[in-house]
Amino acid sequence: MKQICVIGLGNFGSHFARMLAHMGCEVLAIDNSEANVAAIRDDVHQALIADARNFEALQSAIPPDVDAAVISLGDDLAASILCALHLKQIGVASIYAKAANEDHQQILRALGITRIFFPERETAERMAFQIVRPNLLDFFPLGEDYEVHEIPVPRSFIGQTMVAAQIRSEYQALVIAIKNAATGEARFMPPATQTFGEGDVLVVMGKPEDLQRLAKA
Repeated sequence: MKQICVIGLGNFGSHFARMLAHMGCEVLAIDNSEANVAAIRDDVHQALIADARNFEALQSAIPPDVDAAVISLGDDLAASILCALHLKQIGVASIYAKAANEDHQQILRALGITRIFFPERETAERMAFQIVRPNLLDFFPLGEDYEVHEIPVPRSFIGQTMVAAQIRSEYQALVIAIKNAATGEARFMPPATQTFGEGDVLVVMGKPEDLQRLAKA
């Protein structure tokens, strides 16, 4: 069981902590607001009132063997930066931090934070992508050139094998998995003889323009 510490229990932080707990993690939730802590106490393993800017408070609250810490302190840049610095000093191996702007991101990066994220920006990008390309169920950017998409299997592929559909040669795409929409089960790295069925969803990697062509096949 992974032990995760979530610091900052606003809308994002509290929802994130509950999701981690639902996924089976042992969650330690920390906030300086008694009301925020009380609201989540029954949903996580432990919830504490502490000031993230205070090194001694964090050091006494966070066990040394915690797997990861997530900083979600809203627009309070000073508290976020101090918290990140303290977590590094405590020795937390993996630290994820929510950034408010580019300057904040640069400071967190200089501190050696494991991953810096912009929840609102990432959600906006995902929603815009889904609105503009509604035939794609989801996407995961890998960089400037490649992305991973979830694509409903084209009707022209149903009953065909991957070899017959020529996904690799015709669309320069790699099928990572085939998911069954009805059962939710996924078969990873399916063989070339795998036959596509009604309701299948392809998890594929490739360049955006090639994946768009595949979705319209």
